[in-house]
Amino acid sequence: MTENLKAARAATRSALFGGIEAQRAKLAAHSDSDEQLGTLSPASIEALVATGVLRMKLPMVLGGFEADLVTQMEALERLAMINPAVGWCAMVGATSLGMPGAFLPDAGVARMFADGRIPRGAIVVTPSGVATPVDGGFRLNGRWGFASGVRHSEWIIAVSRVERSVDAAPEIHCMVFPTRDCQVLDNWQVVGLKGTGSCDIVVEGVFVPEEMSFAVTDAPRRGGALYRIGLPAFVAYEHAGFALGVARRALDGLVTIVQSKKRGYAPGGSSVAARSVVQRLIGHAEMRLRAARALVVEANEHVWEVACAGQSLSAETQCAVRSAATYATEVAVEVVGEAFRHAGASAIYDSHFMQRCLRDVNVAAQHYMVADTAYELLGRARLGDTDINPMG
Repeated sequence: MTENLKAARAATRSALFGGIEAQRAKLAAHSDSDEQLGTLSPASIEALVATGVLRMKLPMVLGGFEADLVTQMEALERLAMINPAVGWCAMVGATSLGMPGAFLPDAGVARMFADGRIPRGAIVVTPSGVATPVDGGFRLNGRWGFASGVRHSEWIIAVSRVERSVDAAPEIHCMVFPTRDCQVLDNWQVVGLKGTGSCDIVVEGVFVPEEMSFAVTDAPRRGGALYRIGLPAFVAYEHAGFALGVARRALDGLVTIVQSKKRGYAPGGSSVAARSVVQRLIGHAEMRLRAARALVVEANEHVWEVACAGQSLSAETQCAVRSAATYATEVAVEVVGEAFRHAGASAIYDSHFMQRCLRDVNVAAQHYMVADTAYELLGRARLGDTDINPMG
């Protein structure tokens, strides 16, 4: 890495991490109201925008940071430690700006980023909608699940199937349209990540102009190495950062809890921190969490080096970086579960941060990006199989 690149990276990290720290108190203060509302509160949205994290994946020519993968991962990690719902919405929100910012035609960018203003977005990635070609664009219909942050979004990016004829295989495109053009279903009654408002959305006959769409196979129209990485590397690190942040919050919280906690029926009880089983648990969890994090950093630094050199990522590298995120999530679930188990009975209440960590990290682990499929695909790559779709 050249000195200029190092300086630019340091400046980006300083801006993003400083922005998060400046909003820490507000983000933490409204986590309960986010949970109760079932979506981010206006105060949390305002604080998230102020951090600058939503711009971290946006091309610099549009006012974004175009940050490297590890910097983005660490930003999400820090947000998830403060307020997991905000961390998750930041993850989705940043991608929902970065993708159209890099891939939309100029006319589409002029609409979405009118007058240079950076809007708020949400993205749904399962191609469960159908876009039928019509004069000047597409007619879109469909229902998508898990539209995280949709209630505070202004634009939706919906991955859809374009069916041009009965004989041709569907093409996969991203359709970009105003949130007001879809129906938001009030069905986000879930066990965790309640504050993300990840409701289903329904679109019926919405016209999407040609310039508000792009194929997933298109080359980026603006921006640098970040937009040549491809999937799953373009998003895998986000899931790792989120899970590692929640696990770090739980483990650090457990350390604080046990130092002042006594348990037992005898008068006065005994110090939890003095118990060897708790000491070993904390030490072992610390090593596993650091090891998983180091793996994620190593894998994503390699991806970034390859991309910055103008080279394409191999299928094995794609599988490896996705597997690193899966492994980090797996370790995070284990660490949070152990921390919850030893935090004591007070952790069972809805108001306790440890219970929220337990629920949120387990819900995050249900995401397809961090499913065990990642390991299977990496195993196939290591065994010499060349016919692999890393997103399979």
